[in-house]
Amino acid sequence: MFYAEDVIEDIRSRNDIVDVISGYVKLERKGSSHFGLCPFHNEKSPSFSVTRNKQMYYCFGCGVGGSVFTFIMEYENFTFVETVKFLANRVGIDLPEITYSDAEKEKANLKSRYLEINKEAGRYFYAGLRVEAGERAYSYMINREVSTEMLKEFGVGYAGKFSDSLYRYLRDKGYTQEDIQGAGLIQIDELKGVYDRFWNRIIFPIMDVNSRVIGFGGRVIGEGSPKYLNSPETIIFDKSRNLYGLNRARTSRKRYFLVCEGYLDVIALHQSGFTNAVATLGTALTSGHASLLKRYVDQVYLTYDSDEAGVRAALRALPLLKGTGISARIVSMEPYKDPDDFIKNMGPEAFEKRIQEARNGFLFSLEILERDYEMDSPEGKTAFFLEVAKRLLTFEEQLERNNYIEAVAKEYQIQPDSLTKLVTKMAIREGMAKPYTRPSQLQDEYKPKEDGFITAQKVLLTWLIDDVQLFEEVKNHITPQDFSEGLYRKVATLLFEQFADGQVNAARTLNYFENEEEHRQVAALFHTVIQRLESKEAKEQALKEVIVRVKRGSLEARNKELDPMDFAGLQEIVKEKRALEKFLLN
Repeated sequence: MFYAEDVIEDIRSRNDIVDVISGYVKLERKGSSHFGLCPFHNEKSPSFSVTRNKQMYYCFGCGVGGSVFTFIMEYENFTFVETVKFLANRVGIDLPEITYSDAEKEKANLKSRYLEINKEAGRYFYAGLRVEAGERAYSYMINREVSTEMLKEFGVGYAGKFSDSLYRYLRDKGYTQEDIQGAGLIQIDELKGVYDRFWNRIIFPIMDVNSRVIGFGGRVIGEGSPKYLNSPETIIFDKSRNLYGLNRARTSRKRYFLVCEGYLDVIALHQSGFTNAVATLGTALTSGHASLLKRYVDQVYLTYDSDEAGVRAALRALPLLKGTGISARIVSMEPYKDPDDFIKNMGPEAFEKRIQEARNGFLFSLEILERDYEMDSPEGKTAFFLEVAKRLLTFEEQLERNNYIEAVAKEYQIQPDSLTKLVTKMAIREGMAKPYTRPSQLQDEYKPKEDGFITAQKVLLTWLIDDVQLFEEVKNHITPQDFSEGLYRKVATLLFEQFADGQVNAARTLNYFENEEEHRQVAALFHTVIQRLESKEAKEQALKEVIVRVKRGSLEARNKELDPMDFAGLQEIVKEKRALEKFLLN
């Protein structure tokens, strides 16, 4: 944490979470909470809860949650420090100087220098397209029907014919050879010496979500190899975690992104009004790309090239997108190669129609799979459906799997029941399921004790936040050490410390957790759904049962870890068990 805790807490407390999130999501008050449609996944019924007294949000649909800091980080794709600055500026707080360790300071300075060098290089390339030496490159882009407005908005430039002109320019600006090389703009060879990475190429600046230049893509004019050349990976540029055009697409606020393969495809789509287009950076779509996309949308339309390589790329992308919870559809570019060619020949209206007609990703993969089977023969058709059944098993949710079974049955004109039986049979064969057997009425369903222990801890933490007065009763029987090691115990420790200090603050506990996944887990602890209890007596009895379950789980865990020769420890556990039984009987 770069800022002192009291500074962070001051910023959080002055940015009411309901006020902040209302600027992004339409909220309606229901009881003590506000509800709206979750901005992090598609839904028709509001399950996104924002609670003022907790100063936290939580989605009961997709499980995202956290404080006002978490929300801004997720929604705006900001770093924590950027979020702190954003929220501080929102309420007029002047931030103190950030305190870094020596290592952090050096890394931050290095990143800052590389960003500054890339920004200067971007200016150099931009100017190069607009002088006499860049006339051929400029004409090429105009002939590709890229408007001067788009050239300006995307910062398109040109690297001249001389192989060291950028290097000399940057050296004249005072940058060292080491930093220019670190930024990925030059290469050094024993025979050639120092030379620019990009020369005699049209240059496409690659920007992060905050429109900072982090790298470049260069395209040859006419014939040449390689056709496209990208910056190497540096401490500010990771091609597997960045997308071209995302800095612009993120502001479109559409519920889906169009994912392309090339820079010119993105520019052509933006020029035609499809401002939600992005592209990978000379690489296939990765899990990093999928995670990045998930920050903004839950649906993606793949507009890859219509050739065999484009089809393979789409098929590779589908499971990665599905793995992050993104629904993917395939937009056909045929008879043209890519979005750029399609729009030039057919126009934006026809492209919009293709989006509306986009193929479901899973059904598209089956369409391609068909090519490997002789569908006219019974053997080939049977083999095909066996593979389809195996793929249907990848849908873990039964409702989703059933919906796809119906869709496949309709597509291939077979009975849904037949396909369902085949899927079940395949699940048994693959060891993913067992044949159904009717359980004996005398046999109780086995439930692991730890499940009840975990549930009880969640319920207790949620209750303590909802009703601080319960601490007085709970602290007589439960301590933070009674909670499971790790996240649960850390959260309980923080809450008990806050209670001792006289100010319990759920949102403040999140300041002690660094990453977004921990924020989600902590938020879930404070939003456990608890059955509504009508009477005071019923609530008291329920609280007693929860306390007992937590304590029993704690004692069982301690007993397992106890040294058999630790007689004093054993006596202490027996003593606490007796006290617990006495408490339960009162």
